[in-house]
Amino acid sequence: MSSVYEKITYIFDPLHHRWEHEKMHRKISITLVLLFLLGLVCIELNRRQLLPGSLEQIVPRNHFFAVQAAFTAVLILEVISLVFTIPCSFSKSVGKQFEILSLILMRNAFKELSGFAEPITFAGNERAVLHILSDGFGALLVFAALGWYYIVQARGSEEKMQPVDLYSFVAAKKGIALVLLMVFAGMGLHSAFATVAGIPHTDFLHNFYTILILSDILIVLISQCFQPSFYAVFRNSGYALSTLIMRLALAAPPFFNVLLGLAAALFAISLTYASRTLFAKKLADKKHLSNILN
Repeated sequence: MSSVYEKITYIFDPLHHRWEHEKMHRKISITLVLLFLLGLVCIELNRRQLLPGSLEQIVPRNHFFAVQAAFTAVLILEVISLVFTIPCSFSKSVGKQFEILSLILMRNAFKELSGFAEPITFAGNERAVLHILSDGFGALLVFAALGWYYIVQARGSEEKMQPVDLYSFVAAKKGIALVLLMVFAGMGLHSAFATVAGIPHTDFLHNFYTILILSDILIVLISQCFQPSFYAVFRNSGYALSTLIMRLALAAPPFFNVLLGLAAALFAISLTYASRTLFAKKLADKKHLSNILN
């Protein structure tokens, strides 16, 4: 298996390094700005009936769709970053998923604008305004909870694996991440083709979140091969449960999505506090005893 782990690492590490490189982030930021401006221009041309018939049926006539498209692109990039964090610790991966949840709620708030007529008015859009307030403040609360989560995460310690086991476990998670990247790319291309062809389809991001739930459970099962202790199994399973609640929040209607998102955040914070603070002395004594025996 060591040769398989080495090949997986050989493929994954250069991709991860290139994605996280500062130049790549700068290029992506410029592309997002150009995408937003291009969307505004195309929508304005369509409003003036200056686009050919094939594009006229695809390009919307509401300028706020450009905002939705830009935030959807940001969300896609964040999901890719999430997949690259899978080989990291469970706690870091969960933190990244809460970052994405806050972005999704913010995206949902802007998405409500696509139903507004131009020029924008309040009359007739009261429910949409309530949804914007709910998603906007929900994103803010999840963002604040994320900061609290990182503060709690920095305290205490967690159970460590042997170097050989750690390398194998991380390599296995890198293999899962590579598979997820290929699946995500395939689903994205299929969704783009369906959009251009005018074929009705569901949001592929929500379908991909279901795959992420299954991958989280798979990683928990794999982790038991390297961390069979009750402490590690409970902690890893708890983090997987928090991500499950988070996925339910994505499928829930307005108002309920915020409540479920906050419940997932509070569960992860409580789990982190219990595992890193309340069990800190037990882990320290175990580590000290291991050092004496070795």
